[in-house]
Amino acid sequence: MVDIDVPIWAARLGVLRRGRLWSHRELAERLAAAADESARDRLPTLETLTSMIRLWEAGERRPDEWHAELLCRAFGVDEAELFVGDAAGTTLWHYLTGIPLLPGMFTAEEEESTGRAIEAPRRADDRTVSYFRAILDAYTRTDLRPADTISVLRPVFAGIAEFRHDASSPVRRAFLLLATENAELISRLHHEAGNPRRALAWSDEAVRDAREAADALLEAYILAQRGGLSDTAGDPGGLVDLAVAARERANLPARVDALSRHHEAQGHALAGNLDMCRRRLEESAQSLAEPGDDTPYRFDCSTQAHNTLCAGCLVDLGHARDAIEILEQEPPKPPPTYATAYALARMAHAYADAHECERSVETARKALALARQTGALRALRELAKVQIPPQEARHLRIRL
Repeated sequence: MVDIDVPIWAARLGVLRRGRLWSHRELAERLAAAADESARDRLPTLETLTSMIRLWEAGERRPDEWHAELLCRAFGVDEAELFVGDAAGTTLWHYLTGIPLLPGMFTAEEEESTGRAIEAPRRADDRTVSYFRAILDAYTRTDLRPADTISVLRPVFAGIAEFRHDASSPVRRAFLLLATENAELISRLHHEAGNPRRALAWSDEAVRDAREAADALLEAYILAQRGGLSDTAGDPGGLVDLAVAARERANLPARVDALSRHHEAQGHALAGNLDMCRRRLEESAQSLAEPGDDTPYRFDCSTQAHNTLCAGCLVDLGHARDAIEILEQEPPKPPPTYATAYALARMAHAYADAHECERSVETARKALALARQTGALRALRELAKVQIPPQEARHLRIRL
């Protein structure tokens, strides 16, 4: 077994924390929350507890019995799973690769099999593909901060990239397809995190991979999603062309067809073409209403997503009242996601354009709080466009 510079239990603390996307301070906060109310006075300050966690993960100190119990409560594992060396091999390969460890998702056999494949890619098989796909599915959630998700997926993508080059031929193409979907997902995450250059670069990577795989449907899906990078492209005609090209590549399932028409509508809205925008939005709604679509790709096709996009098109066209009518029919749901933050920012924009200052300010405050909580820089950029009176905007303090 390869030696590492920390004890196995310390490595396990680190991989469990990173797999949950917790910072050292966030883990400290969870330890404080896990303590019984009567015992919380015994805890050090959050700053001191954060420093202790760093020392534990470095293997320089070992948690005492009480702190070990709090760690087990915070992670939802028992003491044997956290501190005993039965899963040393699993901990080791997760520690060395940075691929997140998600307790309870995989069996010990699946972990061992994937570890062997990491060591020798030609051992990879369908189970290895399923393992990596399950990890991607686990992090395709809009309640996670986009920048944090990009960070945790970076080593996953590196692992997939190695398999797509070095695995045996029966599974190499499966990894290529998985790499393509992953690149498209990271493109969207960069878009939400406010990094247009990286969003377009990862989209380019996804298109190249789809073409290498000769998968027309996947290429069409990626082109349709690329059209959604509307506030990074600055080219309405190009967005329309991408959406049309997506439908020309393959006979699209209903949800992907709706996606392409969504983003074509955005292009028409930015170009000021009301009739074509409305026509494409109506067509996308019809596609979404079709039953029996089993599209395998991961994207949001909810009513809220559709309504937010429709309202956004109307805001771009200068029809704020119509946008408000749509958004108030299905107001953004309260769960803390970057999608909800963007929906609220769009609503604040619509209220401002309709000269409903008080409602705009109230909604902008909610959007700002949620954008900061979820790391939704795209929502912050949208809020920066909202025309709010200076005396009110001063209190919002929107900083990009």
